[in-house]
Amino acid sequence: MKKLHWIPNSAAAMILVATTIFSATGFAASGEKGLAEADPRNEAYEQNHPDQYKTWKQTSESEQIEDALAEDPNMVIMWAGYGFAKDYNKARGHFFALDDVRQTLRTGGPQDEKSGPMPMACWSCKSPDVGRVIEERGEDGYFEGKWARLGSEISNPIGCADCHDTRSEAFKNGEPALAITKPYVERAFNAIDKPFEHQSRLDQQASVCAQCHVEYYFTGPTKGVKFPWDMGTRAGEMEAYYDALNFKDWTHKVSKAPMLKAQHPGYETWRDGIHGKNKVVCVDCHMPKVTKEDGTVYTDHKVGNPFDRFEDTCAQCHTQTKDQLREIVSSRKAQVLNMKLTAEKQIVAAHFEAGAAWDAGATEAEMAPILMDIRHAQWRWDYAIASHGVHMHAPEVALEELGAAVDKAADARTKLIRLLATKGITDPVEIPDISTKEKAQQALGMDMDAMNKEKQDFLKTVVPDWDKAAEKREADY
Repeated sequence: MKKLHWIPNSAAAMILVATTIFSATGFAASGEKGLAEADPRNEAYEQNHPDQYKTWKQTSESEQIEDALAEDPNMVIMWAGYGFAKDYNKARGHFFALDDVRQTLRTGGPQDEKSGPMPMACWSCKSPDVGRVIEERGEDGYFEGKWARLGSEISNPIGCADCHDTRSEAFKNGEPALAITKPYVERAFNAIDKPFEHQSRLDQQASVCAQCHVEYYFTGPTKGVKFPWDMGTRAGEMEAYYDALNFKDWTHKVSKAPMLKAQHPGYETWRDGIHGKNKVVCVDCHMPKVTKEDGTVYTDHKVGNPFDRFEDTCAQCHTQTKDQLREIVSSRKAQVLNMKLTAEKQIVAAHFEAGAAWDAGATEAEMAPILMDIRHAQWRWDYAIASHGVHMHAPEVALEELGAAVDKAADARTKLIRLLATKGITDPVEIPDISTKEKAQQALGMDMDAMNKEKQDFLKTVVPDWDKAAEKREADY
């Protein structure tokens, strides 16, 4: 087991790390190279990489917004007191990364750089401008303050400069030149003894995706991004890490449990799944090679469903037909969904029963082990369901963690039944009507009309000013 450690989120530390690894990753401290060369605009690379740019732009075709809370209102209760109870839409394409984080209710409707519920770190996976700002201001200069503080500086959606050393001659000459573009990601890979510069080409292809498709949390005085990998990358290892730090993302509004919110641990679950163990990486399935009529080859940057390009993706390894493989995947997805809903039923009940125990006069000492069971149950559930595509990447991992979630929630409920009995409560705890997203939010006393009005005011008054300032700044590139 590795010793817990904390690396200061200081500009000095950033520069030290950055200058050490520049030759391998393309990340440079301010002054290493002219910042004009680190262009965050995706269109700046269209001329030298026309096919990649064209397919990247096709990620704009995923316009439909899917409301995950409307599909599963249980999650409103699971995240009571946290931003995800307000709004949780399924991820769209890279093209929409910036729009989606601006539009979600989770980021609120700040009217100035000091208002709003979220920290600057919420931009970190949304734009290549993040790497640029870190170079210019250092990590502290980027992370400090509220989310709206540098809204006008973050103006380009996920793209070329997030995953490539766009300043290198290799990239300019048409080669991929993969790169880790944020220093906190470098530190994370060092923590698991996988420095990026020592990784194989295949591992690097997965690692650039892991800059964002990964579990992380906000820490330190500036709420900087850190990956909780100091004890390992599995659910139990990260759980132990968080517990050792006594870290919580929020206190649950109903149960008062100290909760953890899994982000999107796609890299960690892939790593433990059959594809990861066989070195089948993200690009093999989501960004296959395309051979043009003239014989040249490029990588498809649409980042799509593997079944859309079956002959170039799944069929490269699998002997089943497309229909056969679809049926297998559909079956696994149904199994994961069934276990997901089973876990939710137990966890939601545990939250309300814990609330009833508090109301009945339970003490903190009596509740402590129960709340820890709830915390661990929901962490395992969230780890499984927040990992996009887990039913394809690692269904066995999802089922294992969801099974653990059911067990831990059942432990909590058993303890709660006994505790409630000592308080004179023997009848089942009533759960309010949470059959729709709106009813669940109403049960929590959430004023959704006010939140939506605040967001619309922000989009109409603040965002246009951000866009104008960004356009003016980029005119000098």
